[in-house]
Amino acid sequence: MGSQQHVRDIKTGSPLLYADDIRAYKKEYAEALDAQDPLRSFRDEFIIPSNNDLKRKTLAVDESAYQDLLCTQAASVLTFDFIIFSLGNEASDEKCIYFCGNSLGVQPRSTQKYIEQYLRTWATKGVTGHFVPHDDQLLPPFVDVDTAASKLMASVVGAFQSEVAVMGTLTVNLHLLMASFYRPTKEKYKIILEGKAFPSDHYAVESQLRHHNFDPKDGMVLIEPKDLDQPTLTTKQIMKVIDDNASSTALVLLSAIQFYTGQYFDIERITAHAHSKGILIGWDCAHAAGNVDLQLHDWNVDFAAWCNYKYLNSGPGGIAGLFVHERHGSVDEKQPESDETFRPRLSGWWGGDIKTRFNMENKFLPQPGAAGFQLSNPSVLDINAVIASLEIFKWATMKEIRKKSISLTGYLEHLLMRYPIDAASEDKPFTLITPSNPAERGAQLSLRLQPGLLDHVLHCLEENGVVIDERKPDVVRVAPAPLYNTYTEVWQFSQIFLQACKEAVKAR
Repeated sequence: MGSQQHVRDIKTGSPLLYADDIRAYKKEYAEALDAQDPLRSFRDEFIIPSNNDLKRKTLAVDESAYQDLLCTQAASVLTFDFIIFSLGNEASDEKCIYFCGNSLGVQPRSTQKYIEQYLRTWATKGVTGHFVPHDDQLLPPFVDVDTAASKLMASVVGAFQSEVAVMGTLTVNLHLLMASFYRPTKEKYKIILEGKAFPSDHYAVESQLRHHNFDPKDGMVLIEPKDLDQPTLTTKQIMKVIDDNASSTALVLLSAIQFYTGQYFDIERITAHAHSKGILIGWDCAHAAGNVDLQLHDWNVDFAAWCNYKYLNSGPGGIAGLFVHERHGSVDEKQPESDETFRPRLSGWWGGDIKTRFNMENKFLPQPGAAGFQLSNPSVLDINAVIASLEIFKWATMKEIRKKSISLTGYLEHLLMRYPIDAASEDKPFTLITPSNPAERGAQLSLRLQPGLLDHVLHCLEENGVVIDERKPDVVRVAPAPLYNTYTEVWQFSQIFLQACKEAVKAR
């Protein structure tokens, strides 16, 4: 892994001309990169847990000080900020190295402001908050917040606003979409997916097959890696599986970025190939939305779904999103009695025509586009949380986020794969199972440790205030998020991780 081809310029992703330049291994080098980073100010928009926060066994604050605060006139506004300060999250307490945005993003500072205004509107307006605008509102009245969310989300996934809906949860949305796009026949009924698909995707596909009275053992076509030591899938391999099963396949469902390896699939090329065989294709973008510069409309994707609590920082289990290409979202209002008026789907009240939504006529005509796939009115609380983050993405832009991501992840790879653990040996007790080509990955590197090292390495990382996640038995996933992580943190992590590996080898 130490060959020249694995060393890439941290700004462009292209091979370094001076791969052995010792300056790249110095902290000052990382600090200089941070000073030149055009996105550096966005870090201040997020609350990053401190080392003391992570070790604290209670959320309680000093009771006497807390009671004094509650007696003040501004308690309802200041309580949250006071708690954050009291828990030691400010400059007096060193922040952790949080490289786990691929699992749960950190909280935007503005989330509090958005949720407080939502609570104030609910408290002071009650049901009329659905319709009453305010001069100082951050978002429109409750009845229109989903539209405000879809407007911001569209640019994140490369879609028209009409092609995006902020709704539901990831697996629920996948079921809703498959209910519309998986229309099997006796001849064409199979669903192609990865053998290592995220479990919920696997369960959803399996249950859809059973729902249509097909045996998953026959109906699921699993694409397995040819080499378990390097468990990625080539585009050629994926297209061959599509070719081999084209006559019996009704749907392809793949992850845009594979959760385990961090591999970023060639969505455009694979989508075009599926279409050339007359097969619809959908994408799980859970690890891609807010991570890579998606262009779902231009790539002609049929449908996609994603959660918003990873790179999009909406909070645990926050409201999710879906995409339906405009060609599938059209509604023919001229033929209201025809079966061909709109694409079949599981229908709900909130997906109905806005003009007649409150007429209660029990005649379903959907809104055009992805909004017509909505069921119930969305959680306004959840939408406030995701919009707080989406506003940051609007200012940063996915183009710049992706540019820094390539640079940041490339720097991480460079330090990990080139920096020796021991002066006498370049052998490393881990391998990179994420593609080294920046175009084939997002902001995540998955590192497979030698057997028996994981627990010791995780303990060392935890003791040093590093937050990552693992996949048993031996993989750690490291994901520096461009909006709030720094090159200096990447440098610090590499020092801690490599030392942890060295100690784990000795302790084995």
